[in-house]
Amino acid sequence: HTCGIQSDDTLWCWGADDVGQVGDGSGADRTTPVHVGTATWKTVSAGDSHTCGIQSNNALWCWGSNFHGQLGDTTTATRTSPVPIGTATWKTVITGFDHTCGIRSDDTLWCWGNNTDGEIGDGTTTTRTTPVRVGTATWKTIGGGRFHTCGIRSNDTLWCWGYNAFGQIGDGTTGTNRTSPLQVGIGTWTAVAPGGQHTCAVDTDMTRWCW
Repeated sequence: HTCGIQSDDTLWCWGADDVGQVGDGSGADRTTPVHVGTATWKTVSAGDSHTCGIQSNNALWCWGSNFHGQLGDTTTATRTSPVPIGTATWKTVITGFDHTCGIRSDDTLWCWGNNTDGEIGDGTTTTRTTPVRVGTATWKTIGGGRFHTCGIRSNDTLWCWGYNAFGQIGDGTTGTNRTSPLQVGIGTWTAVAPGGQHTCAVDTDMTRWCW
């Protein structure tokens, strides 16, 4: 499925809707964009079968599949329309395959959902149905892969965690999952984009690196 924000800040989604990931309350697949709710939005992220977005008032909303608690609403119930996630305010949100992470307005990082491979980063492999804070650092940006996560802290250092069968964490190993953020490299970074089983990032010299 796909979601996008139009230039008037309205949210539109389309594609498969078997678990409510389109968010229009219908459960019917959509071959053209449908308007989701009446609010205006700042950002949206589409995972495998769930979606999360931040409205113009900085409130976080999620919908779709919730089998692993990836919506963060304290349940594992599927939601076919957006539901509010707590009362905090947020800067950004990303959706992985079945986990979610976001940076709050105070630059703290929070993750939730499936944690089988440590992709939440809280030092455990325990699934979380509500957001849990990841460490004590502050963060600039976050990216979600299939079963791993990477982010850039406020000091521009790069950190990754989660599934590492293919070396996507970037720590020089394969097969050793990381349940807590692990620093990658020694330089400083401006952007990171985890894929399904790999990661790419741009350092402050504007050089692109992938692993």
